[in-house]
Amino acid sequence: MACPGTFSDEPLSPAGRLFLQRKTDVVIHCIARTKNPIDVDGAKATIMSSPMGQHPRFCSLLVRDDNGFEHWRKTRLDVDRHVIVVKNRVNEDEEDDEVAVNLYAADLSVSSPLSTDKPLWEVHLLTAHKHVVFRIHHSLGDGISLMSMLMASCRKVSDPDALPMMVPEKTTEKKRDSPWSFGSMWGFLKMAWLTFVFVLEFLLRSLFVSDRKTAVSGGDGVELWPSKLATAKFLLDDMKEVKKAIPDTTINDVLFGIVSCGLSRYLDHRTPNALHEGLRMTGVAMVNLRAKPGLQEISKLMKDNSETRWGNRFGVILLPVFYHKSGNDPLEYLKRAKVMVDRKKQSLEAYFSYRIGDLIVSLLGIKYASLINYRLLCNTTFTISNLIGPLEDITLSGNPISSIKVSTSSLPQQALTMHMVSYAGKAEMQILVAKDIIPDPEFLAKCFEDALLEMKVAAMEANKA
Repeated sequence: MACPGTFSDEPLSPAGRLFLQRKTDVVIHCIARTKNPIDVDGAKATIMSSPMGQHPRFCSLLVRDDNGFEHWRKTRLDVDRHVIVVKNRVNEDEEDDEVAVNLYAADLSVSSPLSTDKPLWEVHLLTAHKHVVFRIHHSLGDGISLMSMLMASCRKVSDPDALPMMVPEKTTEKKRDSPWSFGSMWGFLKMAWLTFVFVLEFLLRSLFVSDRKTAVSGGDGVELWPSKLATAKFLLDDMKEVKKAIPDTTINDVLFGIVSCGLSRYLDHRTPNALHEGLRMTGVAMVNLRAKPGLQEISKLMKDNSETRWGNRFGVILLPVFYHKSGNDPLEYLKRAKVMVDRKKQSLEAYFSYRIGDLIVSLLGIKYASLINYRLLCNTTFTISNLIGPLEDITLSGNPISSIKVSTSSLPQQALTMHMVSYAGKAEMQILVAKDIIPDPEFLAKCFEDALLEMKVAAMEANKA
């Protein structure tokens, strides 16, 4: 099948080129679990008629010109080369479907790069497990773009003709000061100062400032080491209960508090009494830079002049968490997390990180940009992201979806990456680890789950007072 449109080459964006470099090559894995058996022919037909089968990026080969610059070249799409059907169980020793599929995805993250002789995506149909694994190269777009495209192919369970709701979490609109008021001027000065401090720290971390080594720190070439994948499961109602304990708290604040508390609990278990109180572990967090948060309508993403346009439109911020011994009030982790996240929101760190990357590519070239990004990952401890998914149950090719999870291929030098997606009142966080460094990611996932439950109990007591 031919893709629509002209067949002229299109250059990649700087971010797209960055994700194709050897040291920063990243593939996004989206795992969907279906309730009914998978119809292989129906799945292929759905792909070809969906935005995935029509989108120019998904119908284009990656080519390089004589100067080494990457371009997209449109081609004819052969769906049979992209849909990989696995009929047998992927792991005969593992009876639990979720665990078996996590093992399969972990193996893909280090051992199976996408072939460049076809467009950079695949769909694996694990029929014995009733799971679908989408493998999409990060150069094609970021999580918002790719999840929005997937949702455009889905329908509501309650209304088979309606697209899923993609409304982000509501926030209270605060009254704005006059631009000449004292509050507004103070806010501008605070924003300028925080931006300067955080951008300076970002640059130093990209060069030589590094976290102290702990039991969860990566090592040289860790992206090539065998990986394991585990899932931490949360209820959004529990997270919302915790939000009530502290005014103006968001789900992202709660997630950050969970990670801080859970990592402290895990390190207490792995290395008791070995770390000093307040030890810093720095996370790299992705921030959507589009004017509208959350998932987008696919038609708006396709407009070139849209502020929500397709592609890799995200910046990076550094989010430090601090080790504290067990026994502390779990809400203290949330309070510290909220203070840090609020400061990050008041700065332009994410915007400047995006622009700095573009500037380095323009002035020094993609190899230097890749090296600096590699150094940033070397000098930090973990990567984390959070994506708002569908608010209600959905179907794909008429098959109800019971779970949606996202992870990526292994990142350079980092032994720990975490990606959370919410779906129909639940949130699941995929935890990808280098298993020689973190051999028990299931226990780490339980530390995160227990952290939320402890926060919930403390929040309920606080909310009663």
